Amino acid sequence: MDHEFNVTYITLYGYAEMGIYRYLIFLDLFAVYILAISFNAIIVYLIWIHRNLHEPMFIFIAALLLNSAITSTTVYPKLLIDILSEKQIISYSACLLQCFLYYSVSASDFLLLAAMAYDRYVSICKPLQYTTIMTKNTVSIILAIAWLLPACEIAVSTIMSSNMKLCNLNLKAIFCNNTYYALFCVTSSARSFVDMFTLFNVAVLPILFILFTYTRILIISYRSNRNVRKKAAQTCTPHLIILISFSSLCLYDVLIVQLDMGSDLHFIMTLQAFLYYPLFNPVVYGLKVKEIFKHLKKLLSPSKMI
Repeated sequence: MDHEFNVTYITLYGYAEMGIYRYLIFLDLFAVYILAISFNAIIVYLIWIHRNLHEPMFIFIAALLLNSAITSTTVYPKLLIDILSEKQIISYSACLLQCFLYYSVSASDFLLLAAMAYDRYVSICKPLQYTTIMTKNTVSIILAIAWLLPACEIAVSTIMSSNMKLCNLNLKAIFCNNTYYALFCVTSSARSFVDMFTLFNVAVLPILFILFTYTRILIISYRSNRNVRKKAAQTCTPHLIILISFSSLCLYDVLIVQLDMGSDLHFIMTLQAFLYYPLFNPVVYGLKVKEIFKHLKKLLSPSKMI
């Protein structure tokens, strides 16, 4: 505790295992961060400038990639500074802010993936009604809900955590995630209820909705001709890949609090889980979505560079 400014500092004990690999890890993480920001920015730029990509599906993709860039910027700069620092500390208020941004944006991803699933469902199962259902106003409302609802719900849990007493100032992590619950003197049943309610609203319900819509798409596609099945496979596969990978990452983030693993294993698994994921979304959408890949290929073609 800093008595002069009355600021509580948390020490991050997730870096001890780096040892002689500290600078190598720094270079790897720095390269991943720069590439992630660049790749996300390129895809968002392509969607922004090309009118044929101003469709609901591509707007949701752009929003998802924007979230990916925000998440990376929330975690990576502090992570890179800590790797090169002798002592890794963060103020408790900054820790709560990092958690709020990280989890509100992550929860937003689930709602955006649900929006994409709904968009594909309308496109494939109700093609004649698509333009009347997926209007600009509908897309705007979905985006507002996807960004504001998680932020408001997670803000409640963050405010409750800010008022709880700390009995431990050592956090066994490389950045502030939900492991900071271990710092509290006592558990709060009210905050746990809020967390479970939020988890159900922004993760479980969207996943159930996605499963329902893709089941309907699968049934309709199976009953339709080959062209409909091909369209469903081309447009839905990237979203399913992102959903599975993102859900696995979130499941790990939830289970890590419950599992009492050794610090070495904890560090290695966390580093691997968060090292390459920021690159995953733009690579999948850039390569797997035909319309985006076509513009990306033109942008990167040698003739454009001369």
